[in-house]
Amino acid sequence: MGRYLVRKILSLIFIVILVSLITFTALQVLPGDPALLILGTESSPEALAAIRSQLGLDKPALVRFGQWLVSFVQGDLGQSIRYSVPVRVLVARALPITLTLALWAVFVSLGIAILLGVVSAAFASRWWGRGVRVFSQLGMAVPQFWIGILFIQVFAVQLRVLPAGGFSGPRSLILPVATLALPRTAVLLNMVQSGLANVLGSDYIRTAKAKGLPWAKVLFKHALINGAIATATSAGIQLIQLLAGTIVVEQVFGLPGMGQLVLTGVLQRDLPLVQAVVVLVAIGIVAVNFTVDLALMLLDPRIRFE
Repeated sequence: MGRYLVRKILSLIFIVILVSLITFTALQVLPGDPALLILGTESSPEALAAIRSQLGLDKPALVRFGQWLVSFVQGDLGQSIRYSVPVRVLVARALPITLTLALWAVFVSLGIAILLGVVSAAFASRWWGRGVRVFSQLGMAVPQFWIGILFIQVFAVQLRVLPAGGFSGPRSLILPVATLALPRTAVLLNMVQSGLANVLGSDYIRTAKAKGLPWAKVLFKHALINGAIATATSAGIQLIQLLAGTIVVEQVFGLPGMGQLVLTGVLQRDLPLVQAVVVLVAIGIVAVNFTVDLALMLLDPRIRFE
């Protein structure tokens, strides 16, 4: 197991460095000159050259990438061209909002999916079991941005019980969390249903029922625990997709999170800002993958002893 963890950590470090290099290369070929964005088109060639030298744009690309990588490892994310403040200051403001939004969406979607999945498996032949399956299919089909607009129309415009956008406290996250959680709930619910259906049809479940064990004990102690492996994998994948989904949701609700930050950076060609945010998101995705692998090792001894 120790060798597996070491190999996994080394591969994750390699992935982060590779993502950093790809992002840096992609940003270099984007049209536009950061010096012109700062000083404007009316600036003199001398002033533009001075700004390029200050930003390090006059150095070879490989040298600039190496310097950026060393600074990033040391905690220096660079200086934002658009906001003229350290990038870490902007990230410190935006990251808590995005993390809170994403984590709450995962907890809500996972809790509802497990609850409804158990209900669907326990009462598969009854109308509410079939209703849960219909809900899971509808939830996966509806676009996320449309859900957000619908929630704003109903709860903010018509009922006026929740804010339509912006960030003014925890109440501002209720509609965004619901918007993010609903599609994820449908996907996770589908995974829970499939996992429980496979487990409930296995030989050891039939043996447990033949021995006269109570149905609740068979379902929760044997079926649900064994079905948790697929659910844990799917939850990790959904959390990764949530990080991408927050960009859309933050735009719909006007939340000053990481998604809005990186979009502003791309539009303004703020290279240090975009580079830092993309790499931080990559690190988050890598951390989620690693956490899911650890959870699977704990849930499934076969992985532990491979």
